[in-house]
Amino acid sequence: MQKSRRLTKTNLNVSCKEMALYLLGKVLVRKLDNGSILKGRIVETECYLGGEDKASHSYNGRQTPGNEPMYMPAGTTYVYFTYGMYFCFNISSVEPGAAVLLRALEPIQGLEIMKKFRTVKKKGPLKDTELCNGPSKLCIAMNVTKDNCNKIDLTESERLWIEDDGGRIEATQIVNCRRIGIASAGEEWAAKPLRFYVLSNAHVSKRDKKAENDLIS
Repeated sequence: MQKSRRLTKTNLNVSCKEMALYLLGKVLVRKLDNGSILKGRIVETECYLGGEDKASHSYNGRQTPGNEPMYMPAGTTYVYFTYGMYFCFNISSVEPGAAVLLRALEPIQGLEIMKKFRTVKKKGPLKDTELCNGPSKLCIAMNVTKDNCNKIDLTESERLWIEDDGGRIEATQIVNCRRIGIASAGEEWAAKPLRFYVLSNAHVSKRDKKAENDLIS
């Protein structure tokens, strides 16, 4: 496998859907204040298109202090608080108001540290496949919060960035299906195939059996 290289502004200056697909197989890197490095391979993403996307925080051009990162240059982090207790981590794309949600990682470095972060919220032992298999779980495991990782330029930050280590996900390995937890947006937008994940990867948050069957049939 090739030497890892950090993604640049050019790599991330792309459309929301293109970014969601491109990020699969890339490595999210988090450097903690004590110098420890945590790494996880991105295995699941979702698109939030802004504009007419009723599931997006920027639907119909909505702009607030909270969703400001969605309108910042592509490659800017957007971390938001949900359900009054969890964080979710997104990356702005080239379209104003559009962003990619990271839904799951496959942990590859710093697993013991991730387990310590996770067990603060969840008592008892965790399997490696349970560490980052959901958008809020990965934030807890990687110590990503709105206070420490919001509005970050991923191409310049020393605390959070994305690397390409040569891992490649072929199109035949990518499951394309509906997003999760957005029923309130209405059936039209809830049904749009804007979630992407790596087929047969044990670290994804939730499998879509029908979409998998369609892919392999």
